[in-house]
Amino acid sequence: MSTSSRSLWSLLPQKQDYHELRRSWRGDLLAGITVGIVALPLALAFGVSSGAGAEAGLITAIIAGLVAAVFGGSNVQVSGPTGAMVVVLAPIVASYGVASVMIVSILAGAIVLVAGVLRLGRTVSYIPWPVIEGFTVGIGAIIFLQQLPSAVGVSGAGHSTNAAVAAVESVRDAAWPSALLPLGAVVVVAVVMVLLTRISGRLPASFMAIVVVTLGASLLRLPLATIGELPQSLPLPALPEITTDTLLNLMGPAFAVAALAAIESLLSARVASSMADTGPYNADRELVGQGLASIASGFFGGMPATGAIARTAVNVRSGGRTRLSAIVHSLALLAVIYVAANVVSVIPLAALSGVLMVTAARMISPRIIKQVLRSTRSDAMVFIVTAIITVSFDLIIAVGIGIAAAAFFALRALSRASGVHREELDGAAAAGDERIALFRIDGSLFFGAAERILERISDHEGIEVVILRLSQLQLIDATGAHTLTELVTALERRGITVLIKGIKDEHLQLLERLDVITSLRHPNHLFAELEPAIGHARSHISRTTKSRA
Repeated sequence: MSTSSRSLWSLLPQKQDYHELRRSWRGDLLAGITVGIVALPLALAFGVSSGAGAEAGLITAIIAGLVAAVFGGSNVQVSGPTGAMVVVLAPIVASYGVASVMIVSILAGAIVLVAGVLRLGRTVSYIPWPVIEGFTVGIGAIIFLQQLPSAVGVSGAGHSTNAAVAAVESVRDAAWPSALLPLGAVVVVAVVMVLLTRISGRLPASFMAIVVVTLGASLLRLPLATIGELPQSLPLPALPEITTDTLLNLMGPAFAVAALAAIESLLSARVASSMADTGPYNADRELVGQGLASIASGFFGGMPATGAIARTAVNVRSGGRTRLSAIVHSLALLAVIYVAANVVSVIPLAALSGVLMVTAARMISPRIIKQVLRSTRSDAMVFIVTAIITVSFDLIIAVGIGIAAAAFFALRALSRASGVHREELDGAAAAGDERIALFRIDGSLFFGAAERILERISDHEGIEVVILRLSQLQLIDATGAHTLTELVTALERRGITVLIKGIKDEHLQLLERLDVITSLRHPNHLFAELEPAIGHARSHISRTTKSRA
């Protein structure tokens, strides 16, 4: 088998995915049922909140959850609709209609699938921690704000697509005091979830809170808006109608959804691998699995899917150790459609809003926020900027700006760590040593530091020979090499002889290509050791002194 064939084979399901099944199948079954109970209210709530409907959320959890469990790169990851995806989908639905969700799901899935085949899975490791935490805080705030219209009994139609603005408009337009009824349902859900979680973290608090409010609303005949009729069977897969105009309009949103799906899924898989000894995750295969999951979900009328950190954590804590648990989770939700669709249809929308509000609040960890803010000033600024832009503008833009800001501060720190130091010449002092300048360049000579180093070396008078000591140089890029060429050329033009000492082998080829070596007055002006370089410089001073005499 060729190397490329083995590489592609590693992206497909393997027999060893289930090598622990003989010992863990009981725990996997129990964990799968537990996660299914936890996922039910979340799937319904995320579907409603996105604008695609409760049915779409449930289908996504079933189809995408099953496909990702079989084809994904993590043994314990649970996939489905998530709050972050809802944040991106809601404005897409508002702008292009519900039908666009299927198309975006298929397009985004294809993009993620290609990213996996191209081995781009490890790129998520380049996202800085402050960006991830700012992103998470922003998502939590948006999810909370998105639930305010349902919490006060107001339709989101006609309001701004910005969650913060829409929340303010909903509170303003609510029919007070009638709005206190759905708001009370939200409060009851929140209280039940908090109390049950404090009693035992293993209880399916969101599910039980939904049961309490639904029973109360039915027995008291409260006029609360409900989910409404759900299909009693899984729909047949169908290819949505895609025109050229539709494709052009939705390609941008599809790339945004794909980026989010990849980032969230890989982060979740990375967290899952650290929670239990279930083997490492394959980042590229995870992208392939999530891409296939979103494609399949779109064909069945669902939404784009990602790995769900909260449900994955429940899976691990409940004893899930193989992919069977995530498969059982999807089958448990499938049973809901065929057995309990009528029961689920009477769940109040306000109860789902309450579940999401509590979920959103738990995403925002005061402890983590305090840690980030106390770390460094630049990291704190990146965190704050990412969170604010996430809430104010767009998730993907926020991640991009956050990474750019983090890169700027990292480069600035790297630039400051780079420096030029004038050193004393080794050995006994000789006549004319004052006309020789030995400079040691430390750290990195790259585009962020090159100009400053150039100014530092050029700012010396009365010098006839300059020795550039490069043995301590750790990094040099094209800009740094080009600047070094300019420096040598400028000094030689002023009549100053330049000697270079200690070029590392890994830097030599770049310096040769960018004419640093050829810019020297003579090929012999390149030295491997410092002592011969100093000796050559002193002999040069001696010759010029004699010639002047």
